[in-house]
Amino acid sequence: MSYYDIDAILTDAQKVPCTFELDVPLLGYLDSSASRPLKSGTKVELPLWLSILLAVSSPSSTKSLVTLDLPSCLTPRVLNAVKADAQSVDLRNLAQHFYGLGARILELFEEEEICDVLVDCWRSRAQEIGDQAGNVGAKNSGGIGGGDGVEFLRGLDEWERELFRSAHESSRRMKSWMGEMKKN
Repeated sequence: MSYYDIDAILTDAQKVPCTFELDVPLLGYLDSSASRPLKSGTKVELPLWLSILLAVSSPSSTKSLVTLDLPSCLTPRVLNAVKADAQSVDLRNLAQHFYGLGARILELFEEEEICDVLVDCWRSRAQEIGDQAGNVGAKNSGGIGGGDGVEFLRGLDEWERELFRSAHESSRRMKSWMGEMKKN
């Protein structure tokens, strides 16, 4: 992660569920009661960057302040849907930076299944993205997001959109070069 990388900043700003392990005075407003302390066992959603800091900080030697839980976009239910048909899942609706969030979560949790699902999802969707990028303007017959090109792009997370832009630009340049070669 680069300090100036806007995608990394936005990825770290995504909210993840956390469970407070200790009572914390003056933080009740996180659970809609400003006058009371935040009780142990309270679940709240906090930005990833803050969750990590609170999880590794330890006011006592036995407990951390919070326990991180898997975000909703990486729950077993979602992972099963992705495993069943990665093309049909609207990743952007789950998390704008789905793969970035997955990568950050894998830095914190040792979840082999999540890693395998993310890699398989990327591979299967990258093929469709490459096909779509090379055929922009042609009639679409479904795929990720279905419908026309705009609908297709709506279902892509930020990494996939960058892949689409790169593949489209590459295809456009290749067609231009091929046209020049035919003229010669």
